[in-house]
Amino acid sequence: MERRLRFLYTLFIVAVLHTSRISTQDVDDFDADEATVEIENDPAPPIDVPYESPVVSDKSKVYLSDHFDDVAQFNKRWMKSRAMKEGISEDIAKYDGVWEIESPQKDGLTGDLGLVLKSKAKHAAIASLLTKPFVFNTKPLIVQYEVILQDGQECGGAYLKLLSEGPDTRNLAQFHDKSPYTIMFGPDKCGNDHKLHFIFRHRNPLNGSIEEKHCKKPKERLEDFFSDKLPHLYTLIVNPDNTFEIKIDRQVVNSGSLLEDFTPSVNPPAEIDDPNDKKPDDWDEREKIPDPEAVKPDDWDEDAPAQIVDEFATMPAGWLENEPTHIPDPNAKIPEDWDSEMDGAWEPPLIDNSACENAPGCGRWEPPLINNPNYKGKWRAPLIDNPNYKGKWRPRRIRNPDYFEDKEPFKMHTVSAVGFELWSMSKDILFDNIIITDDIQVSEQWAADTFDKKRQKIARDSESLVQRIANLTNEYPILWAVYIIVLGIPVVFILYLCCKPSSSAASLVKASTVSQVGEGDAPRKRKPRKE
Repeated sequence: MERRLRFLYTLFIVAVLHTSRISTQDVDDFDADEATVEIENDPAPPIDVPYESPVVSDKSKVYLSDHFDDVAQFNKRWMKSRAMKEGISEDIAKYDGVWEIESPQKDGLTGDLGLVLKSKAKHAAIASLLTKPFVFNTKPLIVQYEVILQDGQECGGAYLKLLSEGPDTRNLAQFHDKSPYTIMFGPDKCGNDHKLHFIFRHRNPLNGSIEEKHCKKPKERLEDFFSDKLPHLYTLIVNPDNTFEIKIDRQVVNSGSLLEDFTPSVNPPAEIDDPNDKKPDDWDEREKIPDPEAVKPDDWDEDAPAQIVDEFATMPAGWLENEPTHIPDPNAKIPEDWDSEMDGAWEPPLIDNSACENAPGCGRWEPPLINNPNYKGKWRAPLIDNPNYKGKWRPRRIRNPDYFEDKEPFKMHTVSAVGFELWSMSKDILFDNIIITDDIQVSEQWAADTFDKKRQKIARDSESLVQRIANLTNEYPILWAVYIIVLGIPVVFILYLCCKPSSSAASLVKASTVSQVGEGDAPRKRKPRKE
C-alpha cells in the first residue's frame, strides 16, 4: 500500500512539473485528440520577442533617427572626436574614450545593437549631423533616446547635447566640451546627487550674450533609474507655447514653462535696487530700545550667586565618610617591562570601592546646592517702542537698465547636430534608438517598435512559474483539459486506494465468516451436551 502511494505521489509531482513546461509552440500544434508534453530538465530559456530595426514611416517629420543596428551606416554617420579639452594637462585632455557598437550584455533582443561607451575615467565624445537642421518655429521639438547603465553609475553623465548650427558643427572631429549647444538633456549622477538635466542656452536680445537656463528638479525619485541596470527611455518635449514635458519610460516626471521654471529666469526683473543708494547715517532700524528713564532698584543685587549651599541638608544615614570612592586594584601586578628609573614609581590602577556599592555615598560629604531665592542676575532696563524707528532700510528701486522681455524663449538657436560629450567612472553605458522629431506620434511609434519590446521581453523572462502557466492558460483555454487529465487521474487513484479495504483485512473477515458458518449455507446446530 505504501509503495503504491509513493509511486502515485511521484507521478503526480512529475505531471505538475511537466505541465508547466508546455511551450507556446506546443500549444500552437496542440491537437484535441492528442496532446504532446515535452519533458525538459533544464530551466526554461528566455522568451524571445521578435525584433526588427525600426523604420520611420514619414521621414519629413524626423531630423535624426538611429537604431545603431547597421554598423556600416553608423561609421558613415557618426564622428568620434579628436579634440583636446582646454585648461588641463595634455595627458588627460584627449578624448580617448572607446565607443563600440554592441548588443546589450543581458535581456537583449536578437539583432538589436546599441552605441556603447566602453571605457571609464576617460573623456569621450562622438557626434552626428542631423539629416536637416531643426528650426525652432511653429513645431515642437521631441528628443528621445534609451540608456542602459549596464555597470550602474558611480559618477558621470549619460546626457546628450543638441549642437547649435555654426562653424563648430561643420567639423565634428573637433567636438569638445566648449562646443556651442542649444539644449543639453539626460541623466547625470555623482555620489548621492541624481539629476535629469534639461538645460537650454538663451541669447540676450540686448547684448547678444549667452546664458544657461537650468530646469527645476523633478519631484519624482530618480535613484532606481541609475541602479537597476534596465533600459530606460528618456523623452523631452518642448512646445512652441513655451511649455515642456520630460518623461522617463513614457511617464511624465517633470513639466512646466520655459518662462517660469528655470534658473536663472529667462527675463530679468523690470526694476532693481539702486546700487548707488546708501543708508543715511541717522537711519534708526531698531523697533525697541532700552527705557532711558529706567533706574535699577536699590535692592537689586547683581553679585548674588545663582545657587547657594542648602543649610538645612543633612548627611544621609549610612554615608561612609572614611571610605574612599576608589581604591587601588589589589589584583593589579607591575608589568614585567616596567622600568622605575624611566617610568617612575609604579602605582596600581584605581577601581570602584566595593564597600560603597550598597551605601548612599562614600568619602567627604558636602551639602548640595540649591537655587538662590535672592538671585536676580544682571539688571537691564526694560524695552520700550523706539520713537525714532524708521523701519527696515531698503535702497530705492530703479528701472533695470538690462531689462528685456522675451515672450518666446522657445525660439532658440537652430540645431544641426547631436552629440555625446561625457566622462564617467562607470563603463559599458549603452545608448540606443535616438530620434529627434516634431511629431509626438512618430516618437511614440518609434518607442513601441524598440523600447516597448525590450521591456516586454524582460517582463516575460522575469515571470514566475505560476504566472507563466496562468498567462498561457488564459491565451489557450483548451489547456484546462490537459490539466484535468494529467492532475485528475492521480487524484482519483489516490482516493480509490485510500477508501478501498486492504486485502489482509478482507481475508480476516472471510476467515471469520467461514469459521462461524462452515462449508454449508445453513449455520451449524449445537448438539445438546450429555450429562
